Amino acid sequence: MNITTKLLILVAALGLAACKNPNRYGAGANGALGAGAGFGDASDPSSAAYFNQSIGDRVLFVVDTSTVSDAGRSILVGQAQWLNANPTYAVIIEGHADEQGTREYNLSLGAKRAAAVQDFLISQGVAAPRMRTISYGKERPLEVCSDEACYTQNRRAVTVLQLGGGA
Repeated sequence: MNITTKLLILVAALGLAACKNPNRYGAGANGALGAGAGFGDASDPSSAAYFNQSIGDRVLFVVDTSTVSDAGRSILVGQAQWLNANPTYAVIIEGHADEQGTREYNLSLGAKRAAAVQDFLISQGVAAPRMRTISYGKERPLEVCSDEACYTQNRRAVTVLQLGGGA
């Protein structure tokens, strides 16, 4: 075996080893703790797992609106209470839309949905500097099909926890 072949095998082995468990630390990009991550025990009321499973990390919207529904307000009241009791967390509020409409329209609608959630959380006493918003429009669907059942799940705002919210 020549040196080039050995070097290629070594690089391939290292590359595969690095990809073996990409979520080994339980956090996504920028320390975000999203659904499915290993982020605590769901029975611990101060854990991100408890937040996602018991409080709820998302609210759904009616087509072409950014108005928070009664059901959404109920979830957001719980989120605000949890966030106020756990000041070490910051949040990213993701706005999403279904596949209907243009990319630009859905990015705008997603931004409005994220802002509506942020405004509600601020009205419940969550400090604005602990939050930031981002819109994904129709780019990150939960469900992929051209059916109202899928559209309903994709019209959402998701509150993603991050460590380091400060007090």
